[in-house]
Amino acid sequence: MTTTVQTDEALPGALDDALGAVEGAFDTTDPVSLGRAFVRAMERATVRPWSSAPAWIRYGASMGLVGAGFGARFVGARLPDAAATDPKDARFRSAAWSENPFFHALLETYLLTERLLQELVHAAHLDGPTAPKAEFAAQLLSDTVAPTNFLPTNPAALVRAFETCGGSVLRGLRNLLHDVAQNGGWPSQVDRSGFHLGDNMAATPGSVVYRNELIEVLQYEPQTDEVHEIPLVVCPPWINRYYIADLAPGKSLVEWAVQRGHTVFAVSYRNPDESMRHLTFDDYLRLGPLTAIDVARSITGSETVNTLAICLGGTMNAMVLAYLDACGDRLVNSSTYLNSAIDYEGAGALASVFADPDTIEGLVRRMEKTGYLAGKDMAHTFDLLRANDLVFRYVVDGWLLGEKPPAFDLLAWNSDSTNMPGTAHAHFTRQMYLENSLARDEYVAMGEKLLVSEIATDSYIVAAVEDHIVPWRVSYRTTQLLKGPVRFVLTSAGHIAGIVNPPSPKVRLWTNDDLPSDPDRWFAGATEHRDTWWNNWAEWISTRAGKLVVPPTTGNASYPVLGDAPGTYVRT
Repeated sequence: MTTTVQTDEALPGALDDALGAVEGAFDTTDPVSLGRAFVRAMERATVRPWSSAPAWIRYGASMGLVGAGFGARFVGARLPDAAATDPKDARFRSAAWSENPFFHALLETYLLTERLLQELVHAAHLDGPTAPKAEFAAQLLSDTVAPTNFLPTNPAALVRAFETCGGSVLRGLRNLLHDVAQNGGWPSQVDRSGFHLGDNMAATPGSVVYRNELIEVLQYEPQTDEVHEIPLVVCPPWINRYYIADLAPGKSLVEWAVQRGHTVFAVSYRNPDESMRHLTFDDYLRLGPLTAIDVARSITGSETVNTLAICLGGTMNAMVLAYLDACGDRLVNSSTYLNSAIDYEGAGALASVFADPDTIEGLVRRMEKTGYLAGKDMAHTFDLLRANDLVFRYVVDGWLLGEKPPAFDLLAWNSDSTNMPGTAHAHFTRQMYLENSLARDEYVAMGEKLLVSEIATDSYIVAAVEDHIVPWRVSYRTTQLLKGPVRFVLTSAGHIAGIVNPPSPKVRLWTNDDLPSDPDRWFAGATEHRDTWWNNWAEWISTRAGKLVVPPTTGNASYPVLGDAPGTYVRT
């Protein structure tokens, strides 16, 4: 009789068929190969029992404790818990999860299964980009099948259904049908009906003073008798609406700066369509921030400007500074970076899961077909990075509890997504995420080699401790790249709320004048303040904005007023 030895590169037919079916289910909506990575991990864990056995043994033993605890609770006794939730996990705050024997056993079973999936992925010992994808997929799968996401196993939803005599169930069904028909099957996060640009969002008074095929430049009206002579130019990311910097009265960073005597200009990018497919990233630099700097200098008569750049706009700002330095032009007096990265090496889950070579090339092929990538695709990617907070929370609230989505300005801005330009964005993702060329002083723009290490401009760098898109330790690396004086501060909140950070009892700020190479050493030596970075930055920028002068005119002969802010591009 011949015995065939099964290697870890093959599986028995029945198991192979079963895993193939799972992979096929993922494959229909799996442009980043999450399903394939997860299936590969389960495959390797199955054929490597010496690696996966400890996980299964722990799981079996713990499930025995779950059964014993379930029985004990029926007779009024309590055994030690087999698993415990994270105190910060809001999904399981209902008392039923700890008091009801059935729900408590269900919770422990879920938590143990979640741990088992992660341990099996680790036991697979995958290499390259497949490993973080498999870990992410396992966590996403666990988040998806959480008992809180289903009506029969969500005690809060069952109580609501009982209290409303089934009314919440009917409203939830209506919300579900609406989202399937109108929102691509994703749960609605926000009610935008009460928000209107120029009224209660993007409402700081100003004018459009320049327009080209890519940007509009907005100049805001002064609100003080005198202003600083050096203007401030706001450079947003090209993949989002600019008004994250001018969200709403009282929450507007633009308004905050104007009220402190700064003449503020802002770049508003056009929403890309097929006609913009051939614009290169050099075009974005030339027609975007470099042009806005010239407009601001011309109108104010100032030789230099201060820049404030947000997220990917910060990366572009560093390119602009390095390009100006290569050309021998010192047109920027200081720069502020908000939740930005220059060094993209291992830049968080966004880089490890969604920016590997195969995924980026697939993204490029998609953009080549239409000339752009639909904004909702990137928005969903960002949502999946925090799926419990940005996806399943709204499944529960909208589909199970039957609640209307909230009317929240931050979410209203976040849902106002824009497309990504094909040629320019493909170049950027390859150069930053695959080559990391800017941080290595190897990036070339408009014929000039950009040396970030030679940037001598004063820099103020803000990072957010809970940022899931640009982790704060990634932002911190910029302190080690720039030649000039740098101030780094860390704020509470996440990627968006860390920018929209007006004074509030809830905000926190960490400061440390020392800049060691290790970000954790910086944090260990930092001082915590009950304050916003807005106040700290206002002091810093005021010493770099020149003397106080009479406010300049709005526009001039070269750049006449074309209309009121927020302009036309923000509405496309």
